[in-house]
Amino acid sequence: MSETCNQNCNTCNENCGERKENPTGFLEKPHERSRIKKVIGIISGKGGVGKSLVTSLLAVSMNRRGFHTAILDADVTGPSIPKAFGIQERAMVGGDGLFPVKSKTGIDVMSVNLLLENTTDPVVWRGPLIAGMVKQFWTDVIWDDVDFMFIDMPPGTGDVPLTVFQSIPIDGIVIVTSPQELVSMIVEKAVRMAEMMNIPILGLIENMAYLKCPDCGKEIKVFGESHIEEIAKTHKIDLFAKIPIDPRIASACDKGMIELFDGNWLDDIEGRLERLVEQK
Repeated sequence: MSETCNQNCNTCNENCGERKENPTGFLEKPHERSRIKKVIGIISGKGGVGKSLVTSLLAVSMNRRGFHTAILDADVTGPSIPKAFGIQERAMVGGDGLFPVKSKTGIDVMSVNLLLENTTDPVVWRGPLIAGMVKQFWTDVIWDDVDFMFIDMPPGTGDVPLTVFQSIPIDGIVIVTSPQELVSMIVEKAVRMAEMMNIPILGLIENMAYLKCPDCGKEIKVFGESHIEEIAKTHKIDLFAKIPIDPRIASACDKGMIELFDGNWLDDIEGRLERLVEQK
């Protein structure tokens, strides 16, 4: 066993005597030159709740704490991560793999939009092709010394989330939701899918939880009262944050400047992630 072993055999390419293979046999090995410590999936039961935003904010926050972070954009048909980071370069192809594009602050990003000739070209593929592309982002991309990889998954419980859960060694997932009653029901589907797949649920983050009046500071519940506490209590999982509707966030994403945005809503989950990476 190497002195630097982190006990995660699924992301290691050494053939030591104490290697433990995953019993399911479905996991794909990362590129032989990749080194990835922890993989965190960001999921939602439906689209439009801010999953890509949360993924971006988590990568930026942990990067500011001194960790090398990366984003694997698994939302192949709706990739928005490069736009939020203002990335316009294309991913480079080397002799034995692909190289992710680095953001302004050094976050590694891989997305289908970094491979297309025009970023507005639609990806009109069926499920198996999309799932195959996501697996290639894991197996063919050279991820160099990554402390945290955040996977921005497409909404729902279909082909791609299933492929990610079965093919990539996920250390935990964060479920993103919004306050609407309908969304609360759909969140429970995502929770139950993770439980069925034996994927650890780190916790919940509610986006668009409220709007703060710029004049009086009152919190306005635009989408009505939240039921997220009930879901968290029912499934015995943590509620990490309630992110407000803030025009500054939308502006930062539209301008490709999410790395410059500052907010303290994710302090609790940042601490949890730090403890996770310290685990042996």
